[in-house]
Amino acid sequence: MSRPYPLPPAIVLGVDTAIGLTVVRELGRFGVPGVAIGRSAYSVGGASRYCTRFVSRPRDRAPADWLPDLIAETGAAALFAISEGDLLDLSHLPERIGSCRVLTPRKAKLDIVLDKLKTLEAARAVGILTPESWQPQPSEPLAERAAALAYPVVLKWGDPPAMFARLDAAGIAFEKAEYARTPDELLGRLARYEALGAYPLVQTWVGGYGFGQMLMMADGVARLRFQHRRVREFPASGGVSTLCATVPADQHREQMAKSEALLTAIGWEGPAMVEYRHDPATGRYWLMEINGRFWGSLPLASQAGAYFAWEQYRHAVLGEPADARIAYRPRRARYAIPDTKRLVQIVRDPDIAGAGRPPFSRSREAASYLAEFLNPRTGYYIWSWSDPKPLLRDVAGVLAKLKR
Repeated sequence: MSRPYPLPPAIVLGVDTAIGLTVVRELGRFGVPGVAIGRSAYSVGGASRYCTRFVSRPRDRAPADWLPDLIAETGAAALFAISEGDLLDLSHLPERIGSCRVLTPRKAKLDIVLDKLKTLEAARAVGILTPESWQPQPSEPLAERAAALAYPVVLKWGDPPAMFARLDAAGIAFEKAEYARTPDELLGRLARYEALGAYPLVQTWVGGYGFGQMLMMADGVARLRFQHRRVREFPASGGVSTLCATVPADQHREQMAKSEALLTAIGWEGPAMVEYRHDPATGRYWLMEINGRFWGSLPLASQAGAYFAWEQYRHAVLGEPADARIAYRPRRARYAIPDTKRLVQIVRDPDIAGAGRPPFSRSREAASYLAEFLNPRTGYYIWSWSDPKPLLRDVAGVLAKLKR
């Protein structure tokens, strides 16, 4: 099958982070002109050599009000979006706008992966282990239920996007994850949300390390598979990945089949990461969530040769078949600024691990942090020798914030 030349452009909505930057870079390296949309002049994706045009996002207007005109003007054949908020907005749009494919999930499927209780139910149906979970209700006896749980526990919102506005209106900061080691500590954390009339999901803490299996789904099957493990996170108690490493494709095959079965059962189309805690001592995999979008550590996949954005474009726009020969290389990827913040956090408080875990060693963590700069297999979320301007723009943005 011959490809058109030049390849038609793609619009990337949300290039303010390393995720959007990676999509722009990846498509550009395969010859796809990238129209990048960002919220500010400091959007890193707009500084990439592969960005053919940067568009400042209109304020206080829904994407449906202005995207069709931009699509018509640019002749874009594909629209990618990065954030969950944008995915929700675009989930109401048709799958095509003119000749442009809107490569975002439909609302019914997105609702499942954004709701952790629905995700856990779907996972159990295909034989995937899930942590013991409790969704507290305002009308039930919280102390009685709290006393019956196994500790430590983790608190996280079942549907975070649905809570952002409510939390903000109540003056309560959004917490990605909170920990409690005793019933009294749990009740104290829940009391913070009593006036809100809604509580986060409570799950029994499970051991092991963060392990992700990424799949590009199309027509009910995976066209591309990739897996990695989290090496470091910020906050150090658990959060975004600051250092991650590839895991060979010949490992965890049985679990990969279950991950694909889960996405197939949901009817998922497009990229997704099925995220687990994996305990090598027991061989168990505990489902944490499904990221139904391009995930935070996408730079690792792209640098290793697993090109998810290109594969989605290749399928949706060019109609090309999957390539069974695709293999990825052993790599590591680092999110440098959060990784530095993590080290500072540990130096100040080695006990920050929480959830009954042993304290960090300051000297060991500092040595590991410095040694990573010398590892030839380590790349970076934003820095690239062949595309250096995004880092300069990112630094300029950080300095601008400090001046405010």
